Amino acid sequence: MEGTQEIDPRLLEILVCPLTKAPLRYDREAQELISEEAGLAYPIRDGIPIMLVDEARRLRDGEQSAKPATQT
Repeated sequence: MEGTQEIDPRLLEILVCPLTKAPLRYDREAQELISEEAGLAYPIRDGIPIMLVDEARRLRDGEQSAKPATQT
């Protein structure tokens, strides 16, 4: 994706879902942090994770675990 900003791997290690406190999966292509447990995708805008439940996108059926985890 052109213009995609990378997220600091150290930040990814400490971020958790604000709803469930579960670990997040980084989807580099979609620029989202995925909470499998909550079924939510938190957007990353201009390299900044938006960790607000109200801003998260609900995952569609089959979308959870559909993509392999991105290594950081």
